[in-house]
Amino acid sequence: MANIFDAAKYILIKKGRMSTWKLQKLCYYSQAWSLAWSDGKSLFEEDFQAWTNGPVCRELYDMHKGEYTISADDFKIGNPENLTEDEKETIDIVLRDYGDKTPMWLREQTHCEQPWKDARGGTPDDERSENIITKKSMGFYYGSL
Repeated sequence: MANIFDAAKYILIKKGRMSTWKLQKLCYYSQAWSLAWSDGKSLFEEDFQAWTNGPVCRELYDMHKGEYTISADDFKIGNPENLTEDEKETIDIVLRDYGDKTPMWLREQTHCEQPWKDARGGTPDDERSENIITKKSMGFYYGSL
């Protein structure tokens, strides 16, 4: 199975340099739509947490911590060849639909959606949270759209 670094590297190769904030959201939507379109099959095992600025994968964050932007050349780990053709197709659709959105737009969009809101559990928007956004909630929500 691929991991989040494989998906992130693929996204960076396809879209070029971007903010780390945007990369996090594109990885999130890639996972969400994979869960929705493939009967709950994860694109990768890593989880997202319901941070103040939207969904964030801790492992990916730890890799790019301190960086504002990142490119495929900066991204020393991850191998897109670990993704299946179906997984690449899912990411490509996400990039087509979300890839040109601003990081702020992506943040606001995730804040309107049930998986992030449920994981926050009433935590005020400006307070820290490391609550997990479950794959089950992601698959159910995006699968119902």
